[in-house]
Amino acid sequence: MNETEKPPRAPSSSGYSPLPQSGGSGEGDDSLSLGSALMTLRRWWRTEVIGTVEQFEVIEKRRAECSLSERYLFMTAMSAGIAVLGLLLSSPAVVIGAMLLSPLMDPIMGLGFALAIGDYNWLKQSARSLAWGTLIAIGLTAGLVYLSPIQTITPEIAARTQPNLFDLFVALFSALAGAYAMIRGREGTIVGVAIATALMPPLATIGFGLATWNWTVFSGSLLLYVTNLITIALTAWAMARLYGFRTSLTARQSSFQNLAVFAVFVALAVPLAFSLQQIAFQTNSQRVIRAEIEEAFDPASELSRFDVDFRSDPIVVDATVYTPRPRVDIEVEVERALETRLGQPVELTLNQLQVGTSASAAEQAQLSSARANEEAAELARANSLATRLALVAGVDEDAVTVDRTRRRATVRAERLDGATLAAYRVLETRIAATEPEWTIELLPPIGELPQVITFGEDGPTPEGAQALMVIEWAAARVDLPIALVGPEVEATQAAELLAGRGVGVEVRPGPAPLRAEWGGE
Repeated sequence: MNETEKPPRAPSSSGYSPLPQSGGSGEGDDSLSLGSALMTLRRWWRTEVIGTVEQFEVIEKRRAECSLSERYLFMTAMSAGIAVLGLLLSSPAVVIGAMLLSPLMDPIMGLGFALAIGDYNWLKQSARSLAWGTLIAIGLTAGLVYLSPIQTITPEIAARTQPNLFDLFVALFSALAGAYAMIRGREGTIVGVAIATALMPPLATIGFGLATWNWTVFSGSLLLYVTNLITIALTAWAMARLYGFRTSLTARQSSFQNLAVFAVFVALAVPLAFSLQQIAFQTNSQRVIRAEIEEAFDPASELSRFDVDFRSDPIVVDATVYTPRPRVDIEVEVERALETRLGQPVELTLNQLQVGTSASAAEQAQLSSARANEEAAELARANSLATRLALVAGVDEDAVTVDRTRRRATVRAERLDGATLAAYRVLETRIAATEPEWTIELLPPIGELPQVITFGEDGPTPEGAQALMVIEWAAARVDLPIALVGPEVEATQAAELLAGRGVGVEVRPGPAPLRAEWGGE
């Protein structure tokens, strides 16, 4: 027999051959090929994907990070404090910093993994850690808002009071990335997931709503937090099951668990979809309102602004139009048209300001109005800055000098118990970070300069460099000479570094360590 020849296959007892017949092209061939491909894909997934996951290592690491530890509680509290300050100051950068610090992602992911493998002791541990973290965050933020003189709903707060279906999808895709990173050991991705899902800012907004007794803020931010929490946990559960994490559940229990998870997603989707529908209605309504008002006037007119309050009944619209030919009873006409198109009662207040007969006259009037609004906003911003500077300096607002033309604010601080020059410098830096376009100067009382300026073989140590920065700052704020006292080599080197930053100092030989003094002491 030739080596390439094979004996004919014997027919099976049933008369059915498991291999497709040559030349066949029926549906049986297609289904057999598809089934074979699916089996190959399933075999590849089990060996090349699931088989490469160190399940025990992943579970033990996730379990350890779900514990109710001192570090977890401390970092949660610090993250909550930073988040509420960022919301009150309407500073996105500060809010992002709070997201990065927040450790809430660990117990939430722990809930999903524990649910997937049926470990209810781990589930209770994660739930307990999450509950304590949530209560601490809400309690601390509510207390800070209650004691704060600023209780205004800022854009950062308002952005977290009306969640919609898109927020659920953001949490879903972010949790998919986070769970994958945890399973595959690429946890650097968690930083991006923490920013995308934003767990701490909604908690801080809940605290704001609780402190100000604002039900709209409280309920909206609570729904956003619950949406993120449940979506992340259930997505982690699904990813763990997909990657074959072993479970002690029976087939019937697994089916019930799958059904419960689906029901929770649907329950979340209903209010979020309704909220998304409301947002879509409001967006379309604003477009309709603008179009109806502009069509009611001639082309030379300009719609300066319009504000819409959708929460009132009827819907309240307040608009201002610059027009060369004001129209009598135009409000009634536009109001009826809006009610017809929106399908809801509308109360319109239309302010008509007469300008020249040309379109450019309306544009000039609108430009003047915009400049006036910008000037008013700038004045409010300057007053807010003066208030914050007076608060940290311990003085009245009248003691703060604000130059809006040069964007410069200066205040001389009162002596605060236990505050060092370094503390005053930190206070100035924090205020300056919120107003990058302004020059902020917090003039401290004369206090003790750094008494230890440490040096290593290659120059100042990190602590020594920090001390030199404080000296540089103090020299720029206090009009007094500065002397460096200590070993001559270190003092000379420090003097050269300060001279390079524009600070002139006197060098005085003395015993170690190197220290700084005000001149004349």
